[in-house]
Amino acid sequence: MSDSLTFNKYAGALLGTGFVIALLINASGIVFSQDKVAKPGFKVQVAEETGGGAAAPEVPPDWGTVLKTADVAAGQATFTKCQSCHALTANGIGPNLTGVVGRKPGTEAGFSYSDGMKGFGAKTPIWDYQHLYEFLKGPQAYVSGTKMSFVGLKQAQDRINVIAYLHGQGSTLPIPAPNPAAAPAAAAAPAAEAKPGDKPVASGAAAGAEAPKAAEAAKTSPAK
Repeated sequence: MSDSLTFNKYAGALLGTGFVIALLINASGIVFSQDKVAKPGFKVQVAEETGGGAAAPEVPPDWGTVLKTADVAAGQATFTKCQSCHALTANGIGPNLTGVVGRKPGTEAGFSYSDGMKGFGAKTPIWDYQHLYEFLKGPQAYVSGTKMSFVGLKQAQDRINVIAYLHGQGSTLPIPAPNPAAAPAAAAAPAAEAKPGDKPVASGAAAGAEAPKAAEAAKTSPAK
């Protein structure tokens, strides 16, 4: 009799535990139910680029104007980016830059230049303003094979300011006279909006040439 009661207790406990587990499974299914979607994932709208193409070429500065208005102090501040390799007193990782404006590329005494810079110097008389301007924008792009790994100064005004600062460090290259800008073309008057049925109006010499033809046509055309 005792064994029978003990068995019934264990069986009841086991059934009760199973029942509780079943309830928990059903409850969790209700709480954490996941609705299936017809098309899983997210659709992200990305605007397509239009009007792409090469960027407009950079217009060379008028050195006779921009050097006189450059911010030399800002150029000196920007030059601190160069001082890990360059000095104004002696050669270091890079050549001494005292007098670099107007100096022939690849010729600073005592510095071991790359073959790329030597080749550039063989065909370039001096470091003039425009050559420095292009070189500082992207050294490796402008002089293939140069050891200068600096990424460059991408802002045009930063380069102008640095060149103005370096010009004051022993350069003998004179600043050219300003190059007067071409007179801007007169803004064309906005054309009147054409209306349906309007005839184009000739102007200038074209109108004068058409006038005799119109008069002749009026004489020979039959009256209506």
